[in-house]
Amino acid sequence: MGLLLAGCTAGPSDAKPLPQETTVSGTPVAKHGEALGTYRAMWRDLTLASETSDPGSPLLDDHATGGALELMKYGLKKAKEEKVVSKGTPRVDPWVVSATSQEVTLHDCVDGTHWLQYKLNGELKNEVPGSHSKADATVRREGKTWKVSKLYLHEAGSC
Repeated sequence: MGLLLAGCTAGPSDAKPLPQETTVSGTPVAKHGEALGTYRAMWRDLTLASETSDPGSPLLDDHATGGALELMKYGLKKAKEEKVVSKGTPRVDPWVVSATSQEVTLHDCVDGTHWLQYKLNGELKNEVPGSHSKADATVRREGKTWKVSKLYLHEAGSC
């Protein structure tokens, strides 16, 4: 995977995806398109920042806060120290496992097969191919916006 991110939240859950019309805690899941969009935007921000391994990228806090933001900065700082950058794009397809009007919990299987780390000279960092990793995330409403506040990325090959 482009960045080696370690989890920063509690352990995994085996919850199944909910159909879009499902109501959780009295709130229609379909109403949480903003939360899902925020999660996807967080990955786009991370992908752009990882092209230069920039932990100070102003993009990072556009869609992330708290532990999720710190985790991304840590991964980018580590990549910078290792003198590697990421090329390509991870593929995400999150689903809602629980939701309230203020918080949405998501699961995903992040496809990093086309998001790899490269040395600054353009060579692959190693011969390890990208993989699929289970991700758990919490997206919270902050005022009128949503931000990913927790992110746990499981080991490569976990989904």
